[in-house]
Amino acid sequence: MPGKVVSSPRVAAIVGPYLSGKTSLMESLLHTSGAIPKKGAIKDGNTVGDPSPEARGRQMSVETSIATCTYLGESWTFLDCPGSVEFIQDTLNTLMVVDVAVVVCEPDPYRALTISPILKFLDDHSIPHIIFINKVDTHLVKVAEVMEALQSVSGRPLVLREIPIREDDQITGFVDLVSERAYKYVPGKDSDLIKLPENLLPEEHLRRQYLLEALADHDDHLMEELLEEAVPPLDEIYADLRKDLQSDLMVPVFFGSAEQDLGIKRLLKALRHEAPESTSTADRLNIPKKTPLAQVFKTVHAQHIGKLSFVRVWRGDLSDGMALNGMTVSGMFKAQGGSNTKIAKALEGEIVALGKLEKANTGIGLAPTGAVELAWPKPLQPLTCISIKTVKAGDEVKLSGALHKLSEEDASLTLEHNPETKEQLLWGQGDIHLKVAISKLKGRFNVDVASEIPMVPYKETIKKAVKQHGRFKHQSGGHGAFGDVHIDIKPLPRGTGFEFTETIVGGSVPRQYHSSVEKGSLEFMKRGPLGFNMVDFAVNLYDGSFHTVDSSDAAFQQAARVALAEGVPKCEPVLLEPILELHIAVPNEFTAKAQRLVTTRRAGQILGFDGRDGWNGWDVVSAYIPQAEMNDVIVELRSLTMGVGTFSWSFHHLQELQGKEAERVVETRKKELER
Repeated sequence: MPGKVVSSPRVAAIVGPYLSGKTSLMESLLHTSGAIPKKGAIKDGNTVGDPSPEARGRQMSVETSIATCTYLGESWTFLDCPGSVEFIQDTLNTLMVVDVAVVVCEPDPYRALTISPILKFLDDHSIPHIIFINKVDTHLVKVAEVMEALQSVSGRPLVLREIPIREDDQITGFVDLVSERAYKYVPGKDSDLIKLPENLLPEEHLRRQYLLEALADHDDHLMEELLEEAVPPLDEIYADLRKDLQSDLMVPVFFGSAEQDLGIKRLLKALRHEAPESTSTADRLNIPKKTPLAQVFKTVHAQHIGKLSFVRVWRGDLSDGMALNGMTVSGMFKAQGGSNTKIAKALEGEIVALGKLEKANTGIGLAPTGAVELAWPKPLQPLTCISIKTVKAGDEVKLSGALHKLSEEDASLTLEHNPETKEQLLWGQGDIHLKVAISKLKGRFNVDVASEIPMVPYKETIKKAVKQHGRFKHQSGGHGAFGDVHIDIKPLPRGTGFEFTETIVGGSVPRQYHSSVEKGSLEFMKRGPLGFNMVDFAVNLYDGSFHTVDSSDAAFQQAARVALAEGVPKCEPVLLEPILELHIAVPNEFTAKAQRLVTTRRAGQILGFDGRDGWNGWDVVSAYIPQAEMNDVIVELRSLTMGVGTFSWSFHHLQELQGKEAERVVETRKKELER
């Protein structure tokens, strides 16, 4: 490759599905560059990446890990992102501040689909990216088949940069399609330059021609050279490769083995020569040319340190103690896995952590002149929840504070207080996501919580109208209490809620007590005869009587409750269950499975399906599913779709529930109220 001027600090994200080997790749990159003397192993829990107890306990990335190295005199920060879709919010946030992404995948054509969501995000945001096919030492890889599968899920053309050299069905080296040099892998050492095998010459010529033709699609001069059968100079090819990667016009594809350090130096050299620098990335993102300017992409509440705001420095340099957004930086740190080294200054392009910026939210721009609004992805909609409560009495305030900090770290994790069920609901992206949050509550914040499946906020209504008299009379010396009402109780159309009217003639109930009857009705509807909040019914006050001395607001409220308590059971009360509208997004090869998922749920109803807007080869299945049937939908959907299926949801309507299921719900509610 041609020489180049030393660049400013650059940042690369390492992304890919769970078990693709991302953390192993970062370990290999750090070792190859000399940043660490010896590689760690995930099974041994001693890698630079995944330093948290939750990550090491599960042997999976649950948050972005940060490490910096120097390669050929240039500074690189690698951000190892979670592979599980349940922690993808952290991945998306990280990708917003990188110069380039390395997408790691397995050499299995069938599993190419697992990187399609991340490729779509990269393409939608024009983020330059490279594909690294990992684990080629453990599979009988047919690169052509893998490339075909990968191209089917990529919105950008893929360009193979090398072809494998095989011995006894094992990949033992590669041929660089640009330089046309052949190399043999030597584990633990640099690859040996060897003579290009003659049996590979036809394939090498063919693949190289594909590469040149792909580059010529964006270079008229190169196209002319190819048409004239002229041999383009290497400098021109390298320049086109650099330009097309940086413009996200095409995606170079490399292969190797992170475990065996195969192809790692080749990848490092490609990153060094072809990835954009921070100034180009800032321009791509339309970052204002204010100096200095940094952007928060990750927030961590660390033990013994407090709040840390991890930032990418876009413009100028930062120094400890400077004022940003009206706050003073108190501590500046360089992260290397689980350790933080204090520094005094951060250069343009670097990733650093800033201490004690309490009002700095993830995504915000930081500048001496005040906050700068910058582009940022919306938090993901939560997909599942659990009900939580503290094990230790008196920890409720501590729990609230801890959950606030966790949601600052991960916007896809939210806390909701349900006023109907009186539960604290922790919402997240999946079962593991929520379990990790509970583990963090106990391990980092010393808050132990118990969890259970949330209650469904059933409601009840009536099907029949009745007239009912209610009287409340109480005398115990001195002033008594007297209220007397005649009311109509009638059902309303679904979704109406509650209506109160009065048609009093002649002042049988003074106007001042009309609102008291309404208050009593509202109080009664909090728990109907089936044990749930009542909806979709009307109360009309049409007659009654009063006592000039003993009548009061409280007495008429009680009279209304008496009338409803006696009258509503005569109105044929019926249980209502909440029905959610789902839009289930899946690759079209899984559309039939998504439909079966709906129809196997009690009362699940398919509304139809259509192509997913902007997603080639994807469908959206629209459906109604009762909220009571939603607890494991996301788990089953991911199991059916190799982890890539997802859905959005919203409350749609209340629907009558009768029969044995309704009887079971009412009986369960009765037992809950008796506790």
